[in-house]
Order: sequence, then C-alpha cells, then structure tokens
Amino acid sequence: MLGNIEQFIETLKAYLSIHLFNIGQTNVTLWLVLNVIFFVVLLIFLTGKLKKWILEFISKRAHVSKGVGDAIATIIRYILVVLGIIIILQTMGIDLSSLVVLAGALGVGLGFGLQNIVNNLLSGIIILFERPIKIGDRVVVGEVEGNVSEINIRSTTVVTNSNIAIIIPNSEFISAKVTNLSYTDDRIRFDIPVGVAYSSDVQLVTKALMEVAEEEEGILSIPKPAVLFLEFGDSSYNFVLRVWTSQYLKTPKKFKSLINYRIWQKFKDYGIEVPFPQRDLHLRSGVLPIIKGEQTTDDIEGHDDPVEDIEKKTDDNNNSSDSKS
Repeated sequence: MLGNIEQFIETLKAYLSIHLFNIGQTNVTLWLVLNVIFFVVLLIFLTGKLKKWILEFISKRAHVSKGVGDAIATIIRYILVVLGIIIILQTMGIDLSSLVVLAGALGVGLGFGLQNIVNNLLSGIIILFERPIKIGDRVVVGEVEGNVSEINIRSTTVVTNSNIAIIIPNSEFISAKVTNLSYTDDRIRFDIPVGVAYSSDVQLVTKALMEVAEEEEGILSIPKPAVLFLEFGDSSYNFVLRVWTSQYLKTPKKFKSLINYRIWQKFKDYGIEVPFPQRDLHLRSGVLPIIKGEQTTDDIEGHDDPVEDIEKKTDDNNNSSDSKS
C-alpha cells in the first residue's frame, strides 16, 4: 500500500516538474505555474477582505461619504495587488527584467485587440482619483438613469428605479456626456407646468400654487418655491411652479405625480378651471346656388340672383311639358 502511494507521489512530481518554457534563466514548470496561480488568487482574496475592513474603518472613524471611502479602499487594494504580484514573482525565482520582451509583445497586442480593455482600465483609475462620480450618485449616461452602486477598475454598475443593474464601461464616463444629478448635493429643482383658463384670476392661481408648495413636506423651503407666469397660450394662461427637493431625487416621476394631484385638488377647492383646446370658427354669409336636374354652373353665370333664375327656368320647363301633353 505504501509502495503504491510513494509511486503515485513520484509520478505526480514528475508531471509537475515538466518543463514548459523559460523566462530568462528561469525554468518555468507546471509546479511553478500552479504556485503562482495559488498565491495570486490568495492575494486577491485577502486584499478584498482588507478593502472591506478599510471601508468600515474609514466610515466609522473619518467623517467622509461612502463614495470617498470606497474610492480610497479600492485604490489601496489595487496598489497592494500590484506590489503583491511583484513580490510573488520574485519569490518564485522569476527574473522580472526578463519580462521586458513579454511586455513589448503585450504592447503590440494592446494596439490591436485589447485597446478597449486598456481604455476602460485607465478610465477606472481616472474615476477613482478624480471622482467625477461616486457610489450613491444619481447619474444619467445616454438613455440610462440610475444610482451608482459599484465602481470597479473596468466597469461601473448603475441600478435603475426598476432594480435593474446595468454594467457600463468606465470609458463611457470619461469620453461621453454624463449628467451627475447629485454631484454637489442631493438638491434638485423641478419646474411643474400648469395651464388655467382665461377666465381665471391670475393672483388666485399664484396663491393656490404657493399653498401647494408650502403644504408639501418633500419640498424644500430654501431655496424658496416660486410661481412664474410664463405666457398667454392659445387656450390658457401658462404658469410654472418651481420647487426644490432632495427627498425625491431618485424618484422624479413620483414627485411630479404627487404635485399634480395636489394642484388638481387645490384648483378644485378654489374653483379654478383647467382649460381644454378651443378654436373659434367664423362663417361668412352669402347665397349658395342650388343646381337642379341637368343644369350646370354655366347656366347660372351672369345672373344676379342664381336661385331665382333657376326656379324660373324650372317653371318654364314644366309649362312646356304641359302644353305638349
């Protein structure tokens, strides 16, 4: 039994000692490759745990936002991963100076097939250092609007109001137009358009809209709400209720619906009419000629009273028929 185990171990050592290739003067074997893979995976796992610990430490001890803490922890993790890989390769006896040729070949490959990947990696580093966006921000990228939930070195995760996670390459945040609704703070302004009938009292309309803004708890008192009388429309006086809120930054449609319900109720209380499109139709008076039988418009040209002439000609035809009979 022991002889079989020893024979299995010797056979395994023989397979693991198979020569694969050389890096400089280093003989790379299957055993060396497995050791490097094991320690690199262990390094990534430990730095991931360290990132979580650093994030918890910063959030408890330092007065910074979650986005700032996550950026700091992510940068520290990537630095430790790079340093750890260098230490692992040197410990395994791999001469890093011999990797210059490999790096040159890799550079040629980057110029062809890996250009987008490198672009996203560099964009991720720029995002982490410049912080144009951070975790928790409300952003609009193209047709995507949602909250930033995670920033990685290659991509960023944005979660929409439908709870759909969309993975966006980091290069989109650097090269494309990005709207960050919470870049400075969580306050955002809404302009709610309102139209009222021409029979309405504009002062009463202004009073009603201001009461809506004052009674809604989600509307900020500073900056103060305002009512703007924009224009005389085709069928209505057009107003805008301008308000600020921080509570409904992530649910703008819900906020507009809430305000519209309150405006409708306030207008109902004050008897203010909401208009509908109206058009005035003007009819010009005149005489419309009536053509009977085989008569045409040529038969009535040159007459002052076409209707009378037609009736007269019809009577003559009737008398002619009676005489023949």
